[in-house]
Amino acid sequence: MAGCAPSDSGSSGSGDEPEGGATTEEAAADESGGDPVQVGIIYSETGPLAAYGKQYKEGLEAGLDYATDGTGEVDGRPVELVYRDDAGNPDTAVAAAKDLIGQDFKILGGTVVSGIALAMAEQAAQNEVLYISGPAAADAVTGINEFTFRSGRQSLQDVATAGAMLEDEGGKVVVLAQDNAFGQGNLAAVEAVLGGEGAEVDSVLVPEDATEFTGFARQVIDADPDLIFVAWAGATAGNMWQSLDQQDVFDAAPVVTGLADSATFSAYGPIGERISFLSHYFPEAADNEVNQALVDHVNEAGGTPDLFTPDGFVAGQMIVQAVAEGGDDVNAMIDALEGWEFEGPKGTTSIRESDHALIQPMFTATLVQDGDGWVPELGETVPADQVAPPEASGR
Repeated sequence: MAGCAPSDSGSSGSGDEPEGGATTEEAAADESGGDPVQVGIIYSETGPLAAYGKQYKEGLEAGLDYATDGTGEVDGRPVELVYRDDAGNPDTAVAAAKDLIGQDFKILGGTVVSGIALAMAEQAAQNEVLYISGPAAADAVTGINEFTFRSGRQSLQDVATAGAMLEDEGGKVVVLAQDNAFGQGNLAAVEAVLGGEGAEVDSVLVPEDATEFTGFARQVIDADPDLIFVAWAGATAGNMWQSLDQQDVFDAAPVVTGLADSATFSAYGPIGERISFLSHYFPEAADNEVNQALVDHVNEAGGTPDLFTPDGFVAGQMIVQAVAEGGDDVNAMIDALEGWEFEGPKGTTSIRESDHALIQPMFTATLVQDGDGWVPELGETVPADQVAPPEASGR
């Protein structure tokens, strides 16, 4: 971790100086032979998705360490990560972005919240800085403008993975999701992918602040589905799944959902054996050198690799690629990333030039009991080209 020398200003809002490093850019330049590259990372240190933010941060620091061979430098220039807490709030994130841009930061990254990613993308375009979004899955981020990239998967890739698991393309699909950018994005993706293949698509959208889910579970059953696609994120997942079980939703139709982070595995209990999981990532899914480097680094730092750790890791790789090829020129950074193919933790990964979609393999999985707990077991690795999203036309 010392090689990365990240700063951690947290939610204090200072973020101007890296912790434990030189107190001025001139001192850092004298010591390393080059001016520091300052990267603003705006992510959920606190807020409803703070656990995801932690995974992203751990992966980012591992990816930067890997991509710089442990030096934390690109061409003799130390890469300094300056963290700001978005607290899950778009206004907070935008304020932090404006502050960092005002300090002449050319690269911003982070956020696990789709609504924040969209707001950050707007700031990137207005101020002509590079923005590398984190785990935020909304499809609208892809192709939104030339300055915005993503380091994780998007909802269309989740749904395409679910489609690869389905034998019958017809019938009625009911989407149960939170009524926010993430849930709405999943619904739109199901309509585009499964609806485009002939399925009838209906939805039950739940307010993001809901804590009681019995009525929504009954709505799912009353819709008489042939397949139930669940898109959910955050701390209420356990209560939601319990309500589905209590209302016998699993007897109504097959249930497909994304495999969330490891903290949720035990919450499924025996229900997990009745769910078909599509998976973005779990540490045992990928067997390659890069993934092993991710796992080793995070473990050595006292963390545990999880669902969104690779999104941070890939962001670290992208930052290094952008700076190595583009220096401080944002347009040159964009050119360096467009069309770039590299080995990521999940396998061969590429950035589509036309819309900046991150083309990557996906996985299917089941949960199996392991002692008193539950662990994922790999089903299939779905090749990147089979789950590539349609090209976006927003740019």
